[in-house]
Amino acid sequence: MVTEVIKIDRDHPDMSAFEKAGRILKEGGLVAFPTETVYGLGADALDEEASRKIYEAKGRPSDNPLIVHIARMEDLEKIVKKVPEEAVKLAQRYWPGPMTLIMEKSECVPYGTTGGLDTVAVRMPSDPVARELILQGGGYVAAPSANTSGRPSPTTARHVYEDMEGKIPLILDGGPVEIGLESTIVDLTERIPTILRPGYITLEMVREVLGEVQMDKGLISSDSSVRPKAPGMKYRHYAPKADLKIVEGPMEKVIAYINEKASEKERPGIICTEETRSRYLYGDVKCIGSRTDENAIASHLFAILREFDEDGVDAIYSESFESPGLGQAIMNRLLKAAGHQRVDVSQKV
Repeated sequence: MVTEVIKIDRDHPDMSAFEKAGRILKEGGLVAFPTETVYGLGADALDEEASRKIYEAKGRPSDNPLIVHIARMEDLEKIVKKVPEEAVKLAQRYWPGPMTLIMEKSECVPYGTTGGLDTVAVRMPSDPVARELILQGGGYVAAPSANTSGRPSPTTARHVYEDMEGKIPLILDGGPVEIGLESTIVDLTERIPTILRPGYITLEMVREVLGEVQMDKGLISSDSSVRPKAPGMKYRHYAPKADLKIVEGPMEKVIAYINEKASEKERPGIICTEETRSRYLYGDVKCIGSRTDENAIASHLFAILREFDEDGVDAIYSESFESPGLGQAIMNRLLKAAGHQRVDVSQKV
């Protein structure tokens, strides 16, 4: 299969590109496209065979549900049994945007799309390219990130091409994405609404709308036996080829530890910030942004992990980016990429 890449001019989009992509979706094929979070790998969400092709192209475990993307609020009623009041409130505040809501599915959504679950994950992206594709494709597009399962999520069309060349017929190239982290997932089927995946919409932002909201215990527990509820969150994600460790503690000790370990490697990689970049003495040092700009850190994370693959480093050490806001989502992705390997240098002399 030849994979075509069509560049989308966002100021003057060529509608024939969207029409072509829509036809592919309606005929059961796959199309990769940009959203404000990451690039998605889309198929007709109501076509079970089309959804199966997503799992096959990605090498994705079949119990990992797909997110159904819609472009109009009224389209939600067809795919859920009942639209909860909480969903209406959150949609009014954060849709279109980087937030996915989990509700009980209707019969028209196949189990092949939901990973065998009786619930469906739904989001309405804000990216105009994504929204036009959804409308052209019939209104319901299932789309996980457009990468090989386990690899860093794609934030450019080039990343998609690296993983999907020869596997899918079309990639819509809308340029680099805006946010760079996947959407926040909120489960509305629990008595207390629960965040199953942190993202740009933070726990505090959801609480502003709903009041009582909790974080899935599997995301915040240090006990590896406590599994996250979302099936996909139990798998290793975003992983670069080299071993990655997150180093935590006082910054002076973090820098000293990373310098020491990097000096012992032939081709070390280091993830740091603008504030500390000049302090590192060895290896492939990549600045992820300033600690005063969490949005920049989030948008650069996946691209930097892929750059280390291209550079052929043999080990990666990263500073920690924990914070009450977006840092929670950044650290969630970093820890998944590292297989939860973290080094606490607080007590080191």
